Amino acid sequence: MTRASLDKQPHEVAAMFDDVAAKYDRTNDVLSLGQARAWRRAVAEAVDARPGELVLDLGAGTGTSSLPFQEAGARVVPCDFSVGMLGEGKRRHPELALTAGDATRLPFADDSFDAVTISFALRNVHDTVAALREMQRVAKPGGKIVICEFSTPTWTPFRTVYTEYLMRALPPVATAVSSNPDAYVYLAESIRAWPDQPGLAALLQEAGWSKVAWRNLTGGIVALHRAFKDLPAAPAVPAVPGAPAAPEAPDAPAAPDAAVAPES
Repeated sequence: MTRASLDKQPHEVAAMFDDVAAKYDRTNDVLSLGQARAWRRAVAEAVDARPGELVLDLGAGTGTSSLPFQEAGARVVPCDFSVGMLGEGKRRHPELALTAGDATRLPFADDSFDAVTISFALRNVHDTVAALREMQRVAKPGGKIVICEFSTPTWTPFRTVYTEYLMRALPPVATAVSSNPDAYVYLAESIRAWPDQPGLAALLQEAGWSKVAWRNLTGGIVALHRAFKDLPAAPAVPAVPGAPAAPEAPDAPAAPDAAVAPES
């Protein structure tokens, strides 16, 4: 059995997910106490895919997360770098255009997608900011990104209980339901090492995304981050020959940078 380490070497992570592909969706439902489906619904609502739009679903695994976008009438490209996951997805959902790809070197042209989304997979990428920049590259101007990822519970007493569950209860439960329980030890460790809600928001800004906001799900166990790719600046209007120059407006006081904050 394969287990990745926290330096997240791509071949180790891909091999680990190859091992768990057959039982991955069922195991997630059990370990999340049934919340995984509600989290997927929240992602679909945040993406708000419209008929005819093109959605990139990164870390799509077996393709389960892509189905709501297809049902909404959008064209969806499920993309993952685990061949085992893609094979299982093709067996279950032959209608989906499952595509192999690395989040840090996406095989798509610039400005291609109306929306890019990634659920419970960004945490497994070796270089988070490089992946966020790649997603920004392939999104259309004005397009959005929606990230669903494990995060930090907001209530301190519950945070302590949750951490104990991750490190003590999760591995034995995974042993009972998963084909590779060691992979879920990595899962617990990677969640503990992952940035909190403001930390991920800052990484999105560093990668060039704008209007960054987040919403907590299940008390902050999971956070849904959303951001947008800026539209290009409007071209300058050429001067009319012979027209008098307009007087310059006085400088306005500088406005403070917009704060990244949770959605209301």
